[in-house]
Amino acid sequence: MLSLAFMCSRQLVSDHRSLRSALPLIPDELYPLLFRAAFLDKDMLVLQDLVQRWPFSVLNLQRLLQGDGHHRPIQLFEKENRLCVHTIIMSVMAHLKEEIARQKEGQPLRKKRLRLLDMTGIHDNGLELDPYTMSLCFFTIVLAKSCIDIVNRQIEEAVQVSKRRRGLLDAACSSAADCSPVFLELRADLFVNSTSYAILREALLVGNQGPLHLQCRDIRAEELSLRSTVGLLELLNPASLRQIDLRFNNLGLPGLNALLPYMRRFSRLQSLKLPYSNIDVRRLSATAEEDLQNFASQICELPALKELNLGSARLSGRLQQLLRGLRTPLESLELAFCYLLPADLYYLSQSSHVSSLKKLDLSGNNLCDVLLQPFLQLLDCASTSLLHLDVMECKLTDSALSALTPVLRHCRSLRYLGIFYNPLSGQGIRTLLQSSLHLADLQLVIYPFPMEFYLNPTVQPDFSNPALNGCIDHGQVAGFQAELQEALVRAQRTDMVWTTDMVLHRPPEYLSL
Repeated sequence: MLSLAFMCSRQLVSDHRSLRSALPLIPDELYPLLFRAAFLDKDMLVLQDLVQRWPFSVLNLQRLLQGDGHHRPIQLFEKENRLCVHTIIMSVMAHLKEEIARQKEGQPLRKKRLRLLDMTGIHDNGLELDPYTMSLCFFTIVLAKSCIDIVNRQIEEAVQVSKRRRGLLDAACSSAADCSPVFLELRADLFVNSTSYAILREALLVGNQGPLHLQCRDIRAEELSLRSTVGLLELLNPASLRQIDLRFNNLGLPGLNALLPYMRRFSRLQSLKLPYSNIDVRRLSATAEEDLQNFASQICELPALKELNLGSARLSGRLQQLLRGLRTPLESLELAFCYLLPADLYYLSQSSHVSSLKKLDLSGNNLCDVLLQPFLQLLDCASTSLLHLDVMECKLTDSALSALTPVLRHCRSLRYLGIFYNPLSGQGIRTLLQSSLHLADLQLVIYPFPMEFYLNPTVQPDFSNPALNGCIDHGQVAGFQAELQEALVRAQRTDMVWTTDMVLHRPPEYLSL
């Protein structure tokens, strides 16, 4: 239910002309409510006015849009929210240019002015839901262009002044870089690929020369060469970076070993993700064996590391070698499609990491047969701390689920369970739901379509086939989903979501748990 104050805010937002004239009289504490109402109603003109008159030193987009007891979170991926975010950025640029102009004219600067625009937390996981959704690549390009534009404008103005004074261009550039009381820090999570690399690099290079300082909290790079990745890391502020996510780089162990020395300068780096990096330790030459040992040694030199993602690395039997030297226990470990052996899971269950694990992703490993017992032991040992468990596409059958369910009951803090793409029956899923009802913190379960709903149940479905949904009886699926929802209502657990939709219901990242 919406609060009365928020409903009044929406009414104010609906009359832009009246609101604009009344803004100087509106108390500061109402600005966040008005901002949220304007964002929800996609009113770009009101958003522009609110940002340009923002009475606080910080504008944190995620905090303004997150839910509370009265409001649901506003998802940045909903249609046309892209335009709202673009409007906010452009309005902040206009605000900053206005302050610079006031300073040049000798006018006093506003006492209440924006110092930090925090736009972290905008993630799309690479998914484009429709042409109007917020793409992290688009977002990165807009931010980079804004930084470059405001510096170029300052340089152009300084050049004109310099020409009038018959000065030199070097003096003009120096003038543009002079320290000024007018500055704004722009904090964001950035995405880099071949499309955005050049412009982001330019923005980072000029970042300290102008009034707009771009600071990166989390960086995600896809398909970048070793040289480009090094060039990018050298430009990032060591004090602000907390996550490096390098995907599809095909660097292998030699390339990663060349990169890791550049990562050691990031003293606050908590999360390192290296999925699809072409690591295979199953049959190593003497040189490759040395590369693996070097990689393990350098990982251990990251002092603040709490999350490690080695998805799609073939790590069979080498997990202990990689993790035993880490300075602090990991809280998130993603080992999807890593061809793990029983020894790997037994090591984890006895390691210093197990009692600290909040997130564990073992998707794509065959957890039936020889891995089932080691997996159950690991899960039992991690049960007190575990918040997030992902075992998608692990070939879990009803019989394996029967062995798993008693152990899951011990995971009393569990918030997310991903079991999609497992060959389970409807009865197996019903049993799992009943067993999970007492897990008070469980919020989201991604479950598979029951095997009996496939149109050809005698053929084992190929879960990697994108046409898989065409092989399902969607009428039966809808009836089954309604049955599960009814069971949740009867148990008074409507706070828990059971779904097959991995796009609409995305689990939270470890750093936001």
